[in-house]
Amino acid sequence: MDINDIRGLSTVFVMIAFVGIFWWAFAPSRRKKFDDAANLPFADEEQHDRSLDDRTENNSSLDKQ
Repeated sequence: MDINDIRGLSTVFVMIAFVGIFWWAFAPSRRKKFDDAANLPFADEEQHDRSLDDRTENNSSLDKQ
């Protein structure tokens, strides 16, 4: 076994790993998990907007007093 055999085997191994990762990432059974994870940065926007609205209401009610 010389260096060219090792290079050939490593190429095959990397190709199999790439196909495996590609299949794992784009499998239909994982789509919902990945969609949920993709939307996590936007998850607390509603809560943040509500807290801003509450602060605005509290400030306006304090101004009326």
